[in-house]
Amino acid sequence: MIHWLTDGMIYLGSALMVYNIYGFVRFARSVRKQKLWNGNDRILYIPVILLVIFLLGYLAIGVFGRPDPIVGGILLGGSVFVFVMYFMLSKIMQRVLENKETEAKLLAAEEANRAKASFLATMSHEMRTPMNVILGLDELALNNPELSPQTRQQLEKIGQSGRHLLGLINNILEMNNIESNSLELRQEPFRMEDMLDQVNAIVHTLCEEKGLDYQFTLREGAGGCYKGDMMQLKTILLHLLDNAVKYTDMPGDVSLSVERAECREDGALLRFTVTDTGVGIDQDFLPRIFEPFSQEDSSATNRYGGTGLSLTVTKNIVDRMGGTISVRSKKGCGSTFVVELPLPVAECPEAEAPASDEEISLEGRHILVVEDIPENAEIVQDILELEGVETEHAENGQIALDLFRESEEQHYDAVLMDLRMPVMDGLEATRQIRALSRADAKTVPIIALTANAYESDIKASLEAGMNAHLAKPTDADMLYATIRHWINRTPRRKGDARRD
Repeated sequence: MIHWLTDGMIYLGSALMVYNIYGFVRFARSVRKQKLWNGNDRILYIPVILLVIFLLGYLAIGVFGRPDPIVGGILLGGSVFVFVMYFMLSKIMQRVLENKETEAKLLAAEEANRAKASFLATMSHEMRTPMNVILGLDELALNNPELSPQTRQQLEKIGQSGRHLLGLINNILEMNNIESNSLELRQEPFRMEDMLDQVNAIVHTLCEEKGLDYQFTLREGAGGCYKGDMMQLKTILLHLLDNAVKYTDMPGDVSLSVERAECREDGALLRFTVTDTGVGIDQDFLPRIFEPFSQEDSSATNRYGGTGLSLTVTKNIVDRMGGTISVRSKKGCGSTFVVELPLPVAECPEAEAPASDEEISLEGRHILVVEDIPENAEIVQDILELEGVETEHAENGQIALDLFRESEEQHYDAVLMDLRMPVMDGLEATRQIRALSRADAKTVPIIALTANAYESDIKASLEAGMNAHLAKPTDADMLYATIRHWINRTPRRKGDARRD
């Protein structure tokens, strides 16, 4: 009985060793196939050779030897130990391959995101360039006092459609910024009243064009200076107010209320409430209102326009700023959107100049327009000439640098700089102008006027030494206001009548 038990353990160990040899051969081949071993591949088969030797020893003991149960148990235990080692190596190999596959998928996804971002950046630039020509020529044509009413109406509709298309482009870019986590929130002090003045100026115009009544309320304690991203906060409010105007027919009301909902040790919780008397939202649709491309009624797209992205973009920005957004609505009775944002209180600097930007005249100012596309340069020059501005044109950054270097000091009141140009781009031209050894090189306002509209483009412009960044197409009023603002803050030269 003991003899049979001993033989059984030896032959069972031998059979298990055969399986171990087969397993290690598969393991070695898998390592070679997946290219997980950078050394000599032959070393992978050393365990196989050793296991074959052990197997021959097992068989020799079983055939020619007379082992006792202890030896048989040791031999079987050795085979079991090798099997356990093989099992553990297999699991480790499986985990390594899974991690490698996951890493490959992540790299592929990152590459796809980079390709998508690059594609959208290129498409944005290519779409904004003709849009700049369309809207620019439309604005110039509307300044003709001899237009017939019918032609004026047609041009106004062209402008409305162009601005609508521009809004769609902006929404897609904002959504891509959020999805790719490239949205960077600034933490800079700003005055709440200044930001709200800019918002109200835009919304007042929208409401007047549609025949709506706009009401604004800034409750006590909500004003003052805060620290945060003023541009993103303005984007939130403009998205909500633009939707309110879009979905409200005349006679109707749109309102914005700002209040301090809660005082905190590090600042305040501000509540922004946007209300309209428009078409309202069905209760069944409310849970999906912030989903991308969601629209309650597809027929409303034809009537009101839009892609269903603006509320998604708004919610994502609110979430990134650590706030909340909610909506109350009833079909046919209007809607109310409430945004609550935590903002630290900050100290704002005093005004830099006693005169307001509106008091600065552009007549007789000398501005250098740096633009490689002749049509775009001509439009910008024509728009500036409406305000009596004298302009010069440079086809690329190198020509702009040469013109500035060869001009008298303080000859140029401002420079409008494109970014993408042959020979020398706008960023390098700005850096070299700022590096010139003349006083006005450090102070002349250089304003980016470009189809590059990403947050990274704005950051690159400011880091290169530009004062501001305007994305094409920009309307004439925004262009005039930006130029006035920076000319107003440029040190004045004594005896310069134009600046005094």
